Amino acid sequence: MMESLGDLTSASQVLLWQAFIVFVRVGAMVSLLPAFGEQSIPAQVKLGIAFAFTMIVLPAIPTPPPLESKAAIGLIFAESLTGFFLGMMLRLFVLALQTAGSIAAQSTSLSQLFGGAGTDPLPAMGHVLVVGGLALATIMGLHVQIAEFIIHSYNFVPHGSVIPPDILTPAGITEISRAFALGFTLAAPFVVASLIYNITLGVINKAMPQLMVAFVGAPAITAGGLIILMLAAPLMLSLWVESMGRFISDPFGGL
Repeated sequence: MMESLGDLTSASQVLLWQAFIVFVRVGAMVSLLPAFGEQSIPAQVKLGIAFAFTMIVLPAIPTPPPLESKAAIGLIFAESLTGFFLGMMLRLFVLALQTAGSIAAQSTSLSQLFGGAGTDPLPAMGHVLVVGGLALATIMGLHVQIAEFIIHSYNFVPHGSVIPPDILTPAGITEISRAFALGFTLAAPFVVASLIYNITLGVINKAMPQLMVAFVGAPAITAGGLIILMLAAPLMLSLWVESMGRFISDPFGGL
C-alpha cells in the first residue's frame, strides 16, 4: 500500500508540474487577451480563466518535459515570453479598434464626449466600438478560438522554446502595421465624411463670409457622425472579428 501511495504521489507531482508549465504560457496570454484580459476584469477572475484554459489545453498538447531544477527557470522564462508575445499579437486587434474609434471621433468632433468614461482614455465612440467588438467576438466563439490557438501554438513553439528571431521580428512588425492599417480602414467612412464636410464648409465660407458656418456645421457633422456610426458599426465590427479570426487560424502565415 505504501508503494502505491508513493507512486500516486510521484504521478501527482509530475501532473502538477506539467499543468504548471502550461499555466505559465496560458497565464501570460490571458493577461493580454481580448475580452478575457481587459483592465476592468478583476485579477481573481483572470486567474480563474487562466486555470480553466489550462485544464482545457493540457490533455490536447504534447507532454511537457520532466522537472529538472537546472532547466526549470529557463523553461518558465521561455514559456512566459512565448505567452506574452502571442497575447500581445491578439491585443493589437483591440488597439486597432481603439485607434479606429479615436480617428472616427476626432474626425466628427466627438472626441471629447465622455472621454474619460472608462478605464482607457477613449472617446465615447471608441468605447462603443471596443465593447461591441468584444461582445460580438465572444458571442461568435472567441473562447473556443482562443483554446484552439493555444493548442496550436505548441506546434510551432514547443515547450521550452522561444520564437526564432527570424520569425519574431517580421511577425511583430507585420502585426503592428496591420493593426494600424486595420484601424484606419475601419475609420475610413468617418474620415471621408469629415473631408467632404470641411470642403463644403470652406466653399460656403468663401461664398458667404458673413455666415457663421461653424455654428451651422457643428451640429451637422455631429449628427452625421452618429448616423454613420449607426450604419457602419455592424460592418466595421464584422470585418474586425473576421480579421482577428484569420490571424488566430494562421498566426504566422507567410513568414
